[in-house]
Amino acid sequence: MGIVVVGAVFVDIKGYPIAQYIPSGRNAGRVTQVHGGVSRNVAEDIANVELRPTFVSVVDKSGISDDVINKLQRHKVNTDYILRTEDGLGTWLAVFDNDGDVVASISKRPSLDGIATILEEHGDEIIKDADSIVVEIDMEPKILNILFDLAEKYKKRIYAIVSNMSIAVERRDLIKKTDCFVCNLQEASMFFSEDYEENTPEEMARILAGKLKTAQLKSMVVTMGGEGAVYATCTGESGVTPPQKVNVIDTTGCGDSFFAGVVIGLTYGKTLGESCVIGTRIASSVIATKENVCPRFLPEEFDIDPTKFGITL
Repeated sequence: MGIVVVGAVFVDIKGYPIAQYIPSGRNAGRVTQVHGGVSRNVAEDIANVELRPTFVSVVDKSGISDDVINKLQRHKVNTDYILRTEDGLGTWLAVFDNDGDVVASISKRPSLDGIATILEEHGDEIIKDADSIVVEIDMEPKILNILFDLAEKYKKRIYAIVSNMSIAVERRDLIKKTDCFVCNLQEASMFFSEDYEENTPEEMARILAGKLKTAQLKSMVVTMGGEGAVYATCTGESGVTPPQKVNVIDTTGCGDSFFAGVVIGLTYGKTLGESCVIGTRIASSVIATKENVCPRFLPEEFDIDPTKFGITL
């Protein structure tokens, strides 16, 4: 079954200025539309490392959803557990400045009730052979409870990513059950109710190691933009992963691709520090392009032998 990814699909509508961006004015530019959504991006990133993930999600009944599914299938994502519903496709509208950073956005979330239906009907067959599970931790409690019960039943590791931390903070009891929780610096500040904007990566690594003990988390990674990422585990491992220098074109999806790299590493035998290096390399490849996901890699480029895990390329 490979890595099972559970979450939403979005269509990203992105606007880029062709001259100096003026926040309060009208800006001439170009508008693009690409397939997005945190979990959809992660599934495609994993597939682009030739690791054959399974995506559990919902879409609507439009031609756009046809395109989403067809693209995932071309990238060797198992789409057998994607359900079509009336309001299953989300939309994210974003405006970028001249540095490739998001300066304004509006998100219309889809209805994910169908995911609960999929898990109730097919959860055992999906999870029992999974190599690991990826979940958006800010999904509806009913979905998460079913998924965590299945993970406990079959002793599968769960890795959590967040798309809305204001919702995710209400899931602290479930986050404690995950094997690794990944978020950015601003989200970590919300999660721990402290301001970390002025801390160096070295300081943040020490802080994170201490916070894991008091919050009873197994492991956590915090991305710090141009300063790289920091990580810590409940067993005492902690450190800083420096960034790779690249020409920034578009930062959309880089956090998702970093997370995908971390999950790939942890699922297939790497330490948390080694997994963060994989995540950094994959994220760097996304930042340097206009795509939301990484280009094609081979598992061997990250010293991963997929045949040891029953994956046939």
